[in-house]
Amino acid sequence: MRVEIGPEFAESTDAHAAAAIIRKCVHCGFCNATCPTYRLTGDELDGPRGRIYLIKQLLEGGAAGERTRSHLDRCLTCLNCETTCPSGVEYGRLVEIGRPLVEARAPRSLGARLQRALLREGLTSRGFAAAVALGRRVRPLLPRGWRDRLPPRSVATTPAHEPAPPTPIVPATHVPATSEGSDRAPRRVLLLAGCVQPSLLPAIDRATERVLAAAGVGTRVVAGAGCCGALREHLSDHAGALHAMRRNVDAWWPLLSCGEADAIVVNASACALMVKNYPRALAEDPRYAAKAATVGATARDLGELVAALAPRLRGRVRAARAGPIAFHPPCTLQHGQRLGGVVEAALRGLGFDLRPAVRDANLCCGSAGAYSILEPAIATALRDQKVGALEETGAGTIASANVGCILHLQAGTTRPVRHWIEIVADALAAQ
Repeated sequence: MRVEIGPEFAESTDAHAAAAIIRKCVHCGFCNATCPTYRLTGDELDGPRGRIYLIKQLLEGGAAGERTRSHLDRCLTCLNCETTCPSGVEYGRLVEIGRPLVEARAPRSLGARLQRALLREGLTSRGFAAAVALGRRVRPLLPRGWRDRLPPRSVATTPAHEPAPPTPIVPATHVPATSEGSDRAPRRVLLLAGCVQPSLLPAIDRATERVLAAAGVGTRVVAGAGCCGALREHLSDHAGALHAMRRNVDAWWPLLSCGEADAIVVNASACALMVKNYPRALAEDPRYAAKAATVGATARDLGELVAALAPRLRGRVRAARAGPIAFHPPCTLQHGQRLGGVVEAALRGLGFDLRPAVRDANLCCGSAGAYSILEPAIATALRDQKVGALEETGAGTIASANVGCILHLQAGTTRPVRHWIEIVADALAAQ
């Protein structure tokens, strides 16, 4: 696709990067076939190809108003189009560049800016746990989008996460290495607690620590680390996202650099994708580029780690007690990290009854960070489609790998929706 950058953007490195991405597009339209919003609305501008044209028009000096911004806002950034594209178009990076450029030319209303500021600051603040406690008390009075993301206290079965002590949690069992490759798995890991998950679904971290301990891996939560930066990035706060990244690098670096930790493990797939992208985001920062490269190289999604540790866990898991499971792979796992099938293979390898062939498993559930709050109509329609496909399997339990997907799906079904690591932890035989 030909792009002629207008004079306004002649000196912009971001504009030239966007133009280079657009030039890879060959107009084939394969992306639209797997785009959740295009499939739902049938509007060309609600598909990747149409949004590429809108950004191209902006770079060439065309107008960009509320209509352009609205179509970009409706993008889930699920990256399904990237795994479909035969030309390697980096659509996610393009939208990341395009959204701030459009917002600068089409400012949002005061109400919209306040809503986004509340999400950006509130969800990532230290006061979020207190806000969750208050929200649970007035849950029936909250708007539906907020209410759906706030599980009742009965779902959060363990106390909110507290920072770990300054020494690693000692594994319950030390398991010898096997010939199946688990000897290459790390023995000491840093666990990212994140921002919203410890308050909303704290049982996930407890389950992670328990399963890793059973496999002989010690975990440690570094108090100085926090939000990975994804929420701020998705809400066009690039500076805030970079600040979060640098804070996390600073918190982890002393332990990584001296060999006190072998890897960083992340049990929310969206956060894992973000941490793995730290090297690109901080590549131009002379103080952090090398450290960020190390952080990105050592970051592991929990699914990757448990798959490597599966030989140590076999024989320790009583999978039959879990019953049939339907798994929803988050977009950040299958399209962002390109780890589709990793969790499923690990669960099956441990003996769980994982139902096969979930219809349209490649499609987004509609959660997408704060999307379900900002675009509730589309998010709810996509959720209902996804829940229908998962329930068709007949499984009694739905599993996923990201806190946002879990909360979003749970609001649309009476079947329990859990993080898959909780299911593994519950199935561990008593030691």
